[in-house]
Amino acid sequence: MLEFKPITLEDKQWIAPLLAQSDFNGCDYSFNGNFLWRKIHRIQVARFEDFYIVRTGEKPYRFVFPAGSGNLKAVMDELSAYCRSQGQELALWCVNAQSRALLEKELPGRFVFTEDRDVFDYVYHTEDLASLKGKKYHSKRNFVNRFLEQNAGRWTYEPMTPENLDDCRRMSLAWCQQNNCLQDDSKQKENCALNAAFDYFTDLGLQGGLLRIDGEVVAFTIGEPLNTNTYHVMFEKAFADVPGAYPMINQQFVQHACTGYAYVNREDDAGAEGLRTAKLSYKPAFLVEKYIAKEQL
Repeated sequence: MLEFKPITLEDKQWIAPLLAQSDFNGCDYSFNGNFLWRKIHRIQVARFEDFYIVRTGEKPYRFVFPAGSGNLKAVMDELSAYCRSQGQELALWCVNAQSRALLEKELPGRFVFTEDRDVFDYVYHTEDLASLKGKKYHSKRNFVNRFLEQNAGRWTYEPMTPENLDDCRRMSLAWCQQNNCLQDDSKQKENCALNAAFDYFTDLGLQGGLLRIDGEVVAFTIGEPLNTNTYHVMFEKAFADVPGAYPMINQQFVQHACTGYAYVNREDDAGAEGLRTAKLSYKPAFLVEKYIAKEQL
């Protein structure tokens, strides 16, 4: 029977190779992401042969489609047996199109699939975000140019390091105060994960970049390589009263940190209309489709 336990830093030694075997481009398949959100989503993990299995929440538990390699039927049978022992049906979340096709081929008729649009990841061509070339990015270039004009000789970009993390923490706290994080459950949860990213920045091998104006941090980004061709942007904050700060940190971070990767995954929109509009405005190369797969008993 599967044995789930809270995810720890030490688990990266066995989880990372299994994630690499799958080479998925969805943000759900990030050890660092799983670790940073572990308290918010009550993430626990288990290993079955060469599969990495993530369980989230309280009963009825949710399970992320396993990463790794091996006998798909065997791992599904094991998950199904575990769910029966917990008095629930098996439901897999974050099932991408590739995994759905595999389930339909190897286990035809066993699962029913429902599209989960709110968690589709937005994936962009790195070169598009770095250059902002063409008519489709005209408005983005205007925002960047406005930032450059208004802050000529006053702004700097620098990589995030242990030495400037506290500056970013202070900016994050000010951002939360300006954006009423205490009255917004989703912002509170993200802030909890972000604080964990600051705490474990070096241990997890995270990367980041920040913008300063007159020496003060006005924007920052934190990310990581996700797979062989995709970079993962995990957190991005900018002061709304600094015109162009968001598109500027977006472009600068991609230029400095994401070269060598064909794509940049900027995660989902969580069903928020404003966020969806903003992410679509950057013209994604494609969206990582995700489905909920429920076992038919």
